[in-house]
This record gives sequence, structure tokens and C-alpha cells, in this order.
Amino acid sequence: MPIRLSLPATLRERLADADRPLIGLWACAGSPITAEIVAGSGCDWVLLDAEHSPNGLESVLAQLYAMSAYPVAPLVRPPFGDTVTIKQFLDLGAQNLLIPMVDSAEQAAEIVRAARYPTGEPGAGARGVGSALARSARWNRVEGYLGRAAETISLTVQIESAAAVADVERIAAVPGVDALFVGPSDLAASMGHLGQQSHPEVVAGVHRAIAAGRAAGIPVGVNAFVPADAERYIAAGAAFVAVGADVAILARQTETLVDRFTGGAGEERASY
Repeated sequence: MPIRLSLPATLRERLADADRPLIGLWACAGSPITAEIVAGSGCDWVLLDAEHSPNGLESVLAQLYAMSAYPVAPLVRPPFGDTVTIKQFLDLGAQNLLIPMVDSAEQAAEIVRAARYPTGEPGAGARGVGSALARSARWNRVEGYLGRAAETISLTVQIESAAAVADVERIAAVPGVDALFVGPSDLAASMGHLGQQSHPEVVAGVHRAIAAGRAAGIPVGVNAFVPADAERYIAAGAAFVAVGADVAILARQTETLVDRFTGGAGEERASY
């Protein structure tokens, strides 16, 4: 007889059960080794990024395998929120998706449709059915997967433009959107403040998104690699915060170590 399997708790479920903000790290190196190191750090969730990092379907799958031994929630960010890409990442077994650049409630509703199976009713899901071939259902070893697939998936949409902030209350109210996640870097750029994530207008946009999520009863996360920013947004009600990335930590810590023994000569090497 085949083994009947259950799936790990989703990020949505972990956020609902949490008694404190959940702290996350990015895994951007495209390496199962570094993903496993990050997963073993004691963080609550790990973002596997396929938007700005050298990650494809095969490397994301390898990293999901590497992290599966650890009690973290892997959050996978596809490069784009189209129906085909969402289907592929879900079939890999990614239970928690973060969809970038969601600017409107209408776009968020289409993303929800892409993550759900059709039911024959108008406006229902558009996800292609391939559970017998896919890790998502553990090759049909998760009993009743097709009928309850939506329960096994957590869908977070990323608020990272002035247009998204302007529509954030409607986005937060879209059925099937489980969480919002604010990206201050792109938000700053869209507001004309490139590289100024702490600009007052950007901070106000983040606070508006947090307030919209709280009003809608869904958690809001923020990307905040500066500790003071992370603390500010946690105090404002952020339910989950990304506080660093593997590649950034490696870059800064190696620079610090080299500078200790070279008296800063490493800065010259970094310039060419």
C-alpha cells in the first residue's frame, strides 16, 4: 500500500497560530547548501526568490528538498504572477507563494484564480490539473488533495508600487489573498525616491498597507534589512518581517572580516 502523506502547515496557518511576529530571511544564492544553512538559523520562514535571483524550477525544487528537514515555512517568489508560472511553482510543491508587483485588486483576483483549481462555475480557478504527476500532491499520496488544494496553499501578494498602495484596501479585501507583503525598495522607486526606503512618503505607504491588512483581518509583512526599520514596522503591527538575505549577509560579513585584518584595504578591492 502507498504511504498516505500530510503536508506541512502553510505560512497562513503559522501566522494565525503565532504569538509574535515571524522573522524571515531570504535565500537568493540559488544553492541548496546555503538554503539549508539559512533554514537552520532559527528563523521562522525563508523566502526563495526567483524574481531577482538565479533560480529556476529545478533549483527551487532542490532548495525545497534541502529545507524540508527544518521547521521553517518556505515562501517562494516566482518571477511573475501569470497562470503558467504559478501552476509550475505550485506543482513543484511550493505551498506558500509570494507574487511580486501586484498593483490592483483586479490583478490580485486573477492571481487567486491562477492558484486554484476549476470547479465548473464562472470565475472559478484556472490552475491546470496535474496532481498525479506533481510533488504538490506527492504524486497523489496526499489523500483528497484536489478537493482541498486551496487549504494547502498560502497566497501572499506584494505591495511595491504607488499604485498598489493607492489600491491596497481593495487588494486586502480580495477573497483568497492570505497576506500582504510590502517591498519598500520598489515602492520607493515608484514614488520617485530610488534607494530611499526610509523616506517619509515610503514609510507612510508601508504604514498604510499595514493598516489596510489589519482592517481586513489579514497579516502584513515587510522587507526591512535595517534593524531600526524592522523594529518600526513590527511596532506598527507587521506580522512577519524579512530581516536579511544570504547574499547580503555574506557580502557584508566577509567585508567586515577582511577589513579587520587589512585596515580597510578591502574597500579598494571592492571598487573594481
